[in-house]
Amino acid sequence: MKNLKEAKIGETVRVVKIHGEGAIKRRIMDMGLTKGVEVYIRKVAPLGDPIEVTVRGYELSLRKADAEQIEVE
Repeated sequence: MKNLKEAKIGETVRVVKIHGEGAIKRRIMDMGLTKGVEVYIRKVAPLGDPIEVTVRGYELSLRKADAEQIEVE
């Protein structure tokens, strides 16, 4: 499996699992990134941080460290 950080621009992926512990996992889930949701990769900043995605109809910017915690297919 790959993580959200490894997904390419223009790709639509589905969240399989969120790794991490406690507050980090809760914050990611509070942003709407839960198991089974589709995520469209819109943009990646020149140095790879942050990553801009569309999830549940809104744009969201994620840090590279947070994107690595999200396993996708």
